[in-house]
Amino acid sequence: MPDGIIGWLLIGLVAGALGKFIMPGKDPGGCFVTILIGIAGALLAGFVAQSAGVGLDGFWRSYGAATLGAIVLLALYRLIIARRVR
Repeated sequence: MPDGIIGWLLIGLVAGALGKFIMPGKDPGGCFVTILIGIAGALLAGFVAQSAGVGLDGFWRSYGAATLGAIVLLALYRLIIARRVR
């Protein structure tokens, strides 16, 4: 589905919103940082899938991988920020 980095950036916008919907809570960076984390998660998911030889050809596979990447990065972000605040 996505063609290059621009496609993954656009998917990342949606994945960031989905990640925030799936993992609600107060984040220090707010909505903007969550969307950036979603973009990073989408790019990471695309890179990992390509490196592993997994094809993300379908609509649902692309958005699923991007959303999963966003959720993983959002969870890591919350862990790191929680340790910093203490």
